[in-house]
Amino acid sequence: MLALKRGPIQVAGVALENHLLLAAGVLGTTGSSLARVLRTGAGGVVTKSIGPFPGGGHPGPCLVPLEDGLLNAMGLPNPSHHFREELVGLAGRPVVVSVFGGSPEEFARVAGWFCDLARGFELNLSCPHAEGYGAALGSDPEMVEACTRAVKRLGLPTWVKLTPNVTDIAACGRAAERGGADALVAINTVRAMRVSVDLRRPVLGNRYGGLSGRAIFPIAVRAVYELYEECSIPVIGCGGVSSARDVIEMMMAGASAVEIGSALINDPDTFRNIAGALYQDGGVNPATIIGVAHE
Repeated sequence: MLALKRGPIQVAGVALENHLLLAAGVLGTTGSSLARVLRTGAGGVVTKSIGPFPGGGHPGPCLVPLEDGLLNAMGLPNPSHHFREELVGLAGRPVVVSVFGGSPEEFARVAGWFCDLARGFELNLSCPHAEGYGAALGSDPEMVEACTRAVKRLGLPTWVKLTPNVTDIAACGRAAERGGADALVAINTVRAMRVSVDLRRPVLGNRYGGLSGRAIFPIAVRAVYELYEECSIPVIGCGGVSSARDVIEMMMAGASAVEIGSALINDPDTFRNIAGALYQDGGVNPATIIGVAHE
C-alpha cells in the first residue's frame, strides 16, 4: 500500500503532529483522555462539543453498537464553562475545541472561554439529535455563515463540521467559507434509528439518533470529494475511517487530514496502528496525493 512521509503538518492554521485527529465526541471529555490519545499516536485532538449551558444529555440508552457501526443519541452532554479546567494541562498541545450554541452569539461566547487554551475551534453545526442545536442550524446556509463569522472574529483557526443530512452539503460548505472558515470537516453522523423487535420500541432512549462507523464511510468520502470540488479551503475527512487505506482514500478524495472516532471502540490503539501502517521514512510527500482522484 502507498505510504506517506513522516513529519508534522499544518492544516488550516493548526499545527499537527500527523494527519490523524481524534473526532469530537469520543474520549474527549477529560484532559487525561485527550492526553492519552495524543500519547498513542494522534496528531491532534478535537474535544467533546461544549455548549453555553451544562447539560446531561438524552435519557438512555444513548449508545447502541450495530453490526457495521454505532447508533447514538447523546444529546450533547457537557460541563460548559467548567471544561476549561480539563484543558489547562494540555497547554501548547494540538487541541481543537468543539463548540456549539443556539445562535451566532452563543457560538462566539462559548468559543471565547477557550481562546487562551485552544489551537482552534470546530463548530458543531451538524449534530442530528439535539433540538435547537447542531444540524438544526447547520442545515441553513445563512446560519452557517453567521455562526462561522461570529467565531472567526475571535482570531483563531475556525473549522466547521458539516451535516450530511442536507440536500446540498456544498451549499453549506460555501456558506462556511464566506463566513471565514479555515477548513470544513465532513461529516457528522447520519440520521438513523433501529427498533427492537423483542421490546417493540426504538432501541435509543431518544428514539432517533446518528449513525457512525464503517457504514457511513462511503457517504463521508462522497462529501469530502464534493466539498473539495466546490470550495477552496481545506477539507478534513471524518466518518468511518478505521485503517491506513481509508486515510489514503479520504486524502485522494480531497482531505488534508482525517478524524477518527468510532474505530476506537474496538481498538484503543487505533491511532498507533494506523500511523504505523500509514507512515514510512521513504514515503511519498502527502501533499502530492491530496485530491488526486479529481485529476
